[in-house]
Amino acid sequence: MARLIYTLAVFAAMPWALLHLIWRSRRQPEYLRHWHERFGRYGTRPDGPLIWIHAVSVGETRAAQPLVAALREHHGDHRILFTHMTPTGRQTSTDLYGDEVTRAYLPYDMPWATRRFLEHFQPTLGLIMETELWPNLVAHCHNRRIPLLLVNARLSARSAGRYARVPGLTRTTLRGLAAIAAQGEDDAERLRRLGAGEVAVLGNMKFDVDPPPAQIVLGSEFRARIGARKVFLCASTREGEEAVILDAWLRMGDSAVLLAIVPRHPQRFDQVAALIAARGLAMQRRSDDAPVAAETRVWLGDSMGEMFAYYTASDAAFIGGSLLDYGSQNLIEPCALGVPVLIGPSTRNFAEAASAALEHNAAIAIASAEELVDEALALIADPTRCAAKSKAATAFTSRHRGATARTLALIERHLPQE
Repeated sequence: MARLIYTLAVFAAMPWALLHLIWRSRRQPEYLRHWHERFGRYGTRPDGPLIWIHAVSVGETRAAQPLVAALREHHGDHRILFTHMTPTGRQTSTDLYGDEVTRAYLPYDMPWATRRFLEHFQPTLGLIMETELWPNLVAHCHNRRIPLLLVNARLSARSAGRYARVPGLTRTTLRGLAAIAAQGEDDAERLRRLGAGEVAVLGNMKFDVDPPPAQIVLGSEFRARIGARKVFLCASTREGEEAVILDAWLRMGDSAVLLAIVPRHPQRFDQVAALIAARGLAMQRRSDDAPVAAETRVWLGDSMGEMFAYYTASDAAFIGGSLLDYGSQNLIEPCALGVPVLIGPSTRNFAEAASAALEHNAAIAIASAEELVDEALALIADPTRCAAKSKAATAFTSRHRGATARTLALIERHLPQE
């Protein structure tokens, strides 16, 4: 009964979902491309057995890199299908994997659409990255005896509270999964309280992502364009954060340090450029492909898929989404490169990683934009402290590697034998 009510609610929401696609396409026309896939209509299926990975957007797609490499090495006879919910996630899989994987949008969770998806692709096994619980999809996989695993699972207290509002549906959905691998014990305990059966704590695969060599080379090119100036990077910033950071930089910033800002979403590049211009700060864009002039105060990173390069070119980095209540973006990537990290109070998306980084002296906690700018400039001005933070950051990431191998072992216990 709970799933029937849920399904009726999904049907009722379809007009809004279509309007949402149209609205988002005003800034990102890609939202209207492949729209038929969101209703279970697809082209040609690749030949052979298929392992399906659902990665809703950019972060989940990037986090899957070491797992994809492991699956290719140990199960190269299987084609990999990536499904996404956003165009940026889909583009990220194109950038990372090219034609080596098949990609599509996961359909809306309507019974007939999910049935068509499974009938068309006939996956041998499915993997949901992090936390995406779709009751009809899980039920149909269970009924068709397609093992569906939730891997690299994370669940914040806020998300757990939302799922707890529909306890019966959530419990049934979790019990329909073949296995669950959580990032940390807190995530596992929240899943158990919601009704999940056995939950394995296998760690966070994002610690196993190796910086792409081409990105390191590009980062060196960025440094050459910038010259001898120190660089403070504000990475993957979210709406509202740039304004308060720019205001603090205007009041406290050091013109000898270059402020680099890379907004999380490409549709906001022009908006952030306008914020910078409104404050009278001399700006250049990364897309100009020009040397950074001495008088430039702010360098706008208006490109996608180059975050490792920006980190490589920076002396310290703020992790966007943590200053305001967005839950933080990925702090593991800069730590892996030995970049000293500053992080705000909102860390629910990386709660355990943020807590561990602070505990191991690999990150600095800040509570406001003013404190952020003050701490960043003080850190950059102190080479000894900067080097200590860099060493602590690389040690922190090395200590937490290995989740991919543990996850692969779990997958292999559920992968049907051909």
